[in-house]
Formats: sequence, C-alpha cells, structure tokens
Amino acid sequence: MKITKILNNNAVVVLDDQQERIAIGAGIAFGKKKNDVVNINKIEKLFVMKENEKLQQLLNRIPEEHFIISEEIITYAEEYIGTKLNEHIHIALTDHLSFAIEREREGIQLKNKLLHEIKILYMKEFEIGLWAIRHIKEKCNIELPVDEAAYIALHIHTMKVHGGNLRQTVIQTTIIRDIVQTITDFLNITVKEDDISYHRLITHLRFALTRINQNELHTMDDEMLGMIKKKFPLSYGCAIEVSKKLSATYGFILPNHELGYITLHIERLRKS
Repeated sequence: MKITKILNNNAVVVLDDQQERIAIGAGIAFGKKKNDVVNINKIEKLFVMKENEKLQQLLNRIPEEHFIISEEIITYAEEYIGTKLNEHIHIALTDHLSFAIEREREGIQLKNKLLHEIKILYMKEFEIGLWAIRHIKEKCNIELPVDEAAYIALHIHTMKVHGGNLRQTVIQTTIIRDIVQTITDFLNITVKEDDISYHRLITHLRFALTRINQNELHTMDDEMLGMIKKKFPLSYGCAIEVSKKLSATYGFILPNHELGYITLHIERLRKS
C-alpha cells in the first residue's frame, strides 16, 4: 500500500488494489513522502469516498487539529449509536466544526433557534453533540455554546442510515417550532422544557408531519373526533388555528383525524 499523496500528518491517499483510498491515523505521514509504503499498523481508518477530491481540498484549507477532532467525534458517534454514518460526514461535520471553532475564536456565536426541539427529537444525537463540545474544549481550549451541540446533532442524525436530508430535517424541525409557538400564543401559556406533555406533543408532531409527507393515514373515527371537539373546544380551536397557519405558511393540510390527535396533546399541555 503506497502513498500517492500526503494530505497532512495524519491523513494520506494510498493506492490499494489499484484503487485510491484515504488512510487516517495519528502520525501516519510523519517522515513519509510520495511512493513510500504506509505503515499498516498506523492506519486507524481506511475508506474510499465518492468525494475524495472534496475531502482533500478541505484538508488543505483547515487546521489539521480540526480534522483530528472531527474524526474523534465521528468515531465516538458511531460507537454511541451503534451504526456507521454516511461517508459524507467526514466532509460535512469537519467543515462545520472548523468554521464553528474559528467563529468562536473571533467572538461570533450563532444562536440555534431549534435548540429545544432538537434536544427532544434527537436526544441521542444531542448527547453526542454535548460530548463533542466538551471534547473540543479539552482539545483546543475553545468553549462552544450549547447551540453548537444541536447543530452537531443535526449533522449526526442526517448522516445515519434513513436519517434524511439535512435541509428537510431543518424544515421539519422549524415547522414543529412554529406549531408550538402558535399553540403557546393561542393559549397564552409558557411551556416548560422538561414537561412530559411538551415532549409528547413534539414527538407526535414529528411523526405526524412524516406521515403526511408519506401519505400515510393515522385514522380516528368520526364519533371519537366529534366527542373530542365537544369535550375540548378550546384545544380543538387551537388545533384549527395550527391547521390554518400550516396551510398558509407551508402548504400543509392537516387531515381531520390528525386535528383530533393534536387536540388531545394540546389539552394535556394546557393542563400540565
């Protein structure tokens, strides 16, 4: 396995069975040059990427330390959730983290408006994000805000198998945040972050939006819906307001039966 290109002290491009691969390992390129044989014992990760060229460009323009930290976070994430992540994570997360660290050094912090929703919807990924910002502090003495843990969580989630598209995940989470805002404004209440009724509402909304996108029905008979409308008129009125806002802002149409389920969640939230 010969080195065809040195990317940095810890990453090289090698020729393996007539195929170019990227080999990663601490000090793997130390004292090496092109056409040298790589020390197999130093290889910690070896992979082929469709985006090899993009990764090489990224490694040429960011500090080597940022790449190492990102790889350590990726390794931790894969072990924590028990699955391999999409190979694009090596570019997406590394690029994001490097930019976040540089922003923090310049005193620029970006607020994550979806922080509370991400903490609930993607708990495991958020825990990885929290570990990541602690790891970054330990390695580079940079203390990233908790908002960054949420950004990292989104990257981890969307790089899982069936994790979804990052843009679509952000849109869905934004819609959920807007629904919660509509509910709290309508009822004139403040929700507590640790309220179980709030957690249940958020989780239900996530799956409801997914079902609507995939044209899957979550049926409720008309008799049950009629009883809910009579028993909880305020919460049902709130659900109607949510439906109007969704239609006007996002073009989402909530089926009647879904209004019934949302009404029940709103009623629980109202009384909690």
